[in-house]
Amino acid sequence: MFKGSIVAIVTPFHNGKLDEKKLRELIDFQIKNGTSGIVPCGTTGESATLDFQEHEKVIQVTIEQVKGRVPVIAGTGSNSTAEAIALTQAAAQQGADASLQVSPYYNRPTQSGLYEHFKAIAQSVKIPIILYNIAGRTGVNIEPETIARLAQDCKNIVAVKEASGSLDQMSRIKLLCPKNFALISGDDALTLPVLSIGGTGIISVVANIVPRDVADLVQAFENGDLLKAQKLHYKLLPLIKAVFLETNPVPVKTAMGLLGMCEPGLRLPMAAMSQDNTAKLKKALQDYGLLKA
Repeated sequence: MFKGSIVAIVTPFHNGKLDEKKLRELIDFQIKNGTSGIVPCGTTGESATLDFQEHEKVIQVTIEQVKGRVPVIAGTGSNSTAEAIALTQAAAQQGADASLQVSPYYNRPTQSGLYEHFKAIAQSVKIPIILYNIAGRTGVNIEPETIARLAQDCKNIVAVKEASGSLDQMSRIKLLCPKNFALISGDDALTLPVLSIGGTGIISVVANIVPRDVADLVQAFENGDLLKAQKLHYKLLPLIKAVFLETNPVPVKTAMGLLGMCEPGLRLPMAAMSQDNTAKLKKALQDYGLLKA
């Protein structure tokens, strides 16, 4: 279930509210172009500024539109364990195939606190749980030993989205965790390196605009065509750098606005991209052949 190119899909807004029609169109675009799974309400989906009802609605619409064609991995994490449990139980009841659980942000729990947090969530549902480790945004790293302990003690904690940027850490996770525990890249620029150490795929930001190329990169590696995978890696790299010129999802939503894929509207405190960085983003889109000069 947790392999290939999985998109962390944006949440499109119109007049500040969820654009349900556009979300459905984006989901169909993703599946048509080889995406292996959909993550609604992740970081890229601006989960931190969705209220509980909107959170449920985005997940509901995603499940309805996907129609079982690919797994739906609902982002239902929180820095409050009780809130994360409530969101995860709601997603499970709606029919989500799995849950993505970001490490608690701002609280800065100890490794013991992280263990108890994720264990409580896992015990509250039967669906699979993917841990999401991104210390750069949460302020706390889930250590490989903690991940291994959770994988051993909670049978429905089956994978980790690793966005630490450390291949050393990811290698230690593979070494310590059960063989069937999935390592998923959380960084588009490291998709190919993570695959090379035993990763199963990517939960991708850039796939919002170029899903076919990201899917083809993973597939080429799985087929043993390393030269094709490397070619796609280096083709994608400048575009990946451009969609992280500012805090995600500001650049990718700006790019989607420039390409006419959805409105670029964001929710505060996310603000419009600077003029200088927008110019750099436009050039990257032009160089890639997505936007006319």
